[in-house]
Amino acid sequence: MGTGGWGKNSLWYIVITQKHTVSFPKSLAPNSYPLMRIGLFGGSFDPVHRAHLVLAECCRSQAELDQVWFLPTAHQPFKPGGPFASNADRLAMLKLALADQAGCEIRTDEIDRGGMSYTVDTLTHLTESNPDTEWFLLMGADSLADFPFWRRPADICRLATPLVVNRAGEPAPNFGHLSEIVSPSRLAQIESLEVKMPPMAISSTSIREAIALGKEWQSQVPHAVAEYIDEHGLYQTASY
Repeated sequence: MGTGGWGKNSLWYIVITQKHTVSFPKSLAPNSYPLMRIGLFGGSFDPVHRAHLVLAECCRSQAELDQVWFLPTAHQPFKPGGPFASNADRLAMLKLALADQAGCEIRTDEIDRGGMSYTVDTLTHLTESNPDTEWFLLMGADSLADFPFWRRPADICRLATPLVVNRAGEPAPNFGHLSEIVSPSRLAQIESLEVKMPPMAISSTSIREAIALGKEWQSQVPHAVAEYIDEHGLYQTASY
């Protein structure tokens, strides 16, 4: 931690830390810093698959995000039956999948908190602990349709900007789901940020089903993740 203040000539801002004293032009004072742009990608990642990685990269590049944070949930309100793999296994697979993914990190906030994972709770904590960050919430068209039924959706849109993904070959996002939640100008802003993604018919549910039925699934996940699933015998039962 350090302290900061204006120099005598008011043209330089002085920052004093435990080890260094740094000065920089007034135009670059802390209040002038560009905010970090971070996208939050929540989900069970049970297991993480190639479409997750492509979606994250499409959002990162098209919305010019500095980072994408993967936030594995403890328990999702709309998926009361899961997750099927343990927290440790899901985190291990995420680490393997993201090992070579630039600009991606894993956050365990929701797993650490336990219980039901509500986005508004996570965003409230993150915005308080990271005040110099502009937050974006990655979601698909299916999540957008459910969004009005999330806990405190208006507060979520106040704390973060939804980045809605339009996956080719699937129904386009219906931004009308937000019309009762945000102002017309905010809605126009969110709609203008729509992210385009190539067609990828992959889901965690279909992967778990394929594993349990002995069908091919390995091509849908990174190689290291496929090896991990095989080595640990994950998803062998029909509970998908």
